Amino acid sequence: MLNRSLFIDCKMNSQSVRTYYTLFCIFTFIFFNVSFLYASVAMSDNPILIISSYNPDSRNTATNISEFIEEYNKLGGTNAVQIENMNCRSFSESFLWKDRMASILDKYRGNNKPQLIILLGQEAWASYLSQEDSILVDIPVFSAMASRNAIILPDSTTSSLKKWMPESIDFISDSLTHQIEGGFVYEYNFEDNIKFIRSLYPAIENIAFISDNTYGGVSIQAYARKEMEKFPELNLILLDGRTHTIYTIVEELRKLPPNTALLLGTWRVDENDGYFMRNATYAMMEAIPTVPVFSITSIGFGYWAIGGVMPIYRNFGKDIAHQVINKLNDPHIHNQVVIIPNRLIVDSRKVEEVGIHLESLPSGTELINLDTSFYEEYKYQIWAGVTILATLTIALLVSLFFFVRTKRLKDSLEVSEAELRVAKEAAEESNRLKSAFLANMSHEIRTPLNSIVGFSNVLAMGVGTQEEQYSYSEIIQANSDLLLRLINDILDISRLETGKVTLTLEMCDVVQLSQQVLTTMEYSKKTTNKFVFESEYTTFELNTDNQRMQQVMINLLSNASKFTKNGTITLSFDVDKVNNKAVFAVTDTGCGIPPEKRDAVFERFEKLNEYVQGTGLGLSICKLITSKWGGDIWVDPDYNDGARFIFTHPLHIKTESKS
Repeated sequence: MLNRSLFIDCKMNSQSVRTYYTLFCIFTFIFFNVSFLYASVAMSDNPILIISSYNPDSRNTATNISEFIEEYNKLGGTNAVQIENMNCRSFSESFLWKDRMASILDKYRGNNKPQLIILLGQEAWASYLSQEDSILVDIPVFSAMASRNAIILPDSTTSSLKKWMPESIDFISDSLTHQIEGGFVYEYNFEDNIKFIRSLYPAIENIAFISDNTYGGVSIQAYARKEMEKFPELNLILLDGRTHTIYTIVEELRKLPPNTALLLGTWRVDENDGYFMRNATYAMMEAIPTVPVFSITSIGFGYWAIGGVMPIYRNFGKDIAHQVINKLNDPHIHNQVVIIPNRLIVDSRKVEEVGIHLESLPSGTELINLDTSFYEEYKYQIWAGVTILATLTIALLVSLFFFVRTKRLKDSLEVSEAELRVAKEAAEESNRLKSAFLANMSHEIRTPLNSIVGFSNVLAMGVGTQEEQYSYSEIIQANSDLLLRLINDILDISRLETGKVTLTLEMCDVVQLSQQVLTTMEYSKKTTNKFVFESEYTTFELNTDNQRMQQVMINLLSNASKFTKNGTITLSFDVDKVNNKAVFAVTDTGCGIPPEKRDAVFERFEKLNEYVQGTGLGLSICKLITSKWGGDIWVDPDYNDGARFIFTHPLHIKTESKS
């Protein structure tokens, strides 16, 4: 306004236009240079604002933030980094996200205006692009962890989010981008997936599409409905997580008509806002073992899906840091939103299982789980064998005059070869056992360890409010306790199997001990189950290891509590004088154990229900402890109202010598 007023005054005073014009040019030059210097200083204090969806995929979010901050600092960035979380969960609360974004943006107006904004996650990007009057004008925006195939967010007037069928839109079109300066987005290709499916299965008449109760699930379903208009001859069956749980989805899958192919979109959150990962897809896989399955997002790929055209997923924290530094160094640079390309990936093992020849796949197909040739797999052994054979041949020709010596050498080599074969077989068996153990351990450790690593990285960066950091610490503590219990169980099994555990025997009133254990379970229980003790004895002295006896009781009672809802769990004690044994039993009114699983439950990592938290080691530990003191443990086959575990303890046991 000041510059324009000076210019108008100069025009109004026609008699001194040259003088005013000269003064105006000088003043304008000084004004803009001073303003530029002031803006540069003020700009350096303005933060870089990261707005995260903070959806259930928190590990990738934390990784991208950590990599961005680390790379940004390496490149010489000086602006502070502020992180805001929208705390987006399921699509059931999506009508609130727009206001959450507006509230966050309102915090950064005036002197606190950010240098630029980075949006992480589809929910954050959709919430920002849905703003009308709340956006921060002239602030460059970058994005990542999002898809261009999206939907406009619903508002509070939407009658039913479960039945709402929004239109799929392109979020990088000119009419929606506002101030988007750069970033990285995925682009799904439904049409190419349908063409790939029909090239392998020309008789397909139905496409069943799975999507979950998240923004990503609803948006990719809208995209699927739009793209299916290109294939009017095919019937689209929607398996929508907004109206299904994992259990009802499984039932719907069993009802699929013939000539149907399943295309996986997303599955993390169901109708009840329950969060699932690979266990859910395993349940679906068991329900339809003969239906051909494909993936558009890599869900189920590597163990269930045959293949699909899918994006090349990776982290973009470092790449965004480079775009941001370029923008800060030169405000005139306009970065382009990078669209991550798709690729056709096929699981070679699944292809062979369904009888499809690899030669029939399109050119450029990327294969995984491809079996190597015999030569590549045993290259070193073959060369070793050739070398040994050549050495023996040369030795034989050279030592024709030393027949006896050559024969002895040959015999020695045969013995060595046999020993090497035995050693190789032993090494392969050891490697197999190690792989099985690591596979089980990685499955159980991954969930708590991912949470610990992800939130520890965020805490290490010192970002977030004190309240958020406190919540991160609680999550780390809870997962650390879970991880510690798993490790303690592994150590107990290892020490018991190697005989490093020595029973500390002492006289103990097992009736009183049983009542104490039940009191502890009653006090600490998180269920509405009722705990009861039954015995005709009011006291009974038994020479036993008090700590190990409690461990067996607690493991069995905890196991019963997991599989019993609003029922009764009974700990009973009796004496079998004929067989000279004390008999304990833990009886529940829960879901029970199938007859074919009664022996398997005592195996390591064996779990009847993959959705119930636990390591699958408790019953194995009970089996080893009861065997240690000379007793036994089994599942009562005659009890059908739940499950009953019975274990015994000798009435007289010899004191072990401590090793």
